[in-house]
Amino acid sequence: MNMYFIATITVFIYFSIVFIIAHSKDNYSLVDIAWGLGFVVLSWTIYIAQGNISAYYIPLLISIWGIRLFYHIFKRNYGKGEDFRYQDMRKKWQGSIALNAFFKVFMLQGLLLYIISLPVISKGDALEIPSMSYIGVIVFFIGFLIESVADKQLKVFLQTRSGDERILKSGLWKYSRHPNYFGEALLWWGIFLVAVSYGAPLWSIIGPICITYLVRYVSGVPLLEKRFSDDKEFQEYAKKTSIFIPMPPKNKK
Repeated sequence: MNMYFIATITVFIYFSIVFIIAHSKDNYSLVDIAWGLGFVVLSWTIYIAQGNISAYYIPLLISIWGIRLFYHIFKRNYGKGEDFRYQDMRKKWQGSIALNAFFKVFMLQGLLLYIISLPVISKGDALEIPSMSYIGVIVFFIGFLIESVADKQLKVFLQTRSGDERILKSGLWKYSRHPNYFGEALLWWGIFLVAVSYGAPLWSIIGPICITYLVRYVSGVPLLEKRFSDDKEFQEYAKKTSIFIPMPPKNKK
């Protein structure tokens, strides 16, 4: 059966179920918690449909990332009510809130998940370039480690900081203002390399490009930069620290 069709049906059903749950809870931000698991569900569905036993580590890698992300966001957000971003969306929507949420939030995220997953959906069923597969796994784990450590450092900082500390400027955050987002983008480039080693076409590079663009220019970095745009401490920190790719701090006097 055509993998693109299977992926389309899987994504539609998954996000429809998530929508029903979120709508019943009157909390559309639950889609953020479900985001990572969506990749897990899709990758294992494609793996089972293809029936290629040797490619098990592609959905396994995605599961390592997706389940950790699910747990991280669940612990951070669950029980706190609907996120302010979704509350703001409700105020701007005209007509049925439910229909707006279904198409503009859940189906939109489904589409983005589909595009990001194109390397996984389009890969073949035989390992063609073993060396690229090894490189991809290494790149994935570097990105995963950066994202995980950055999230952990931020969590510890928020739990232990003193009253006058607002900005984390140590650890990985010394070299990037958003190392967690950089790590997430990097690990998807690793998955792309592994998928290519299994015959995924080069045009599927749109997947890692999409997630990189999203976290860097749309939903990740810009929102946080805007949030701290009037914070003098953050602006001083920004003068010395790379916005995305980890780099040595600049010497600013």
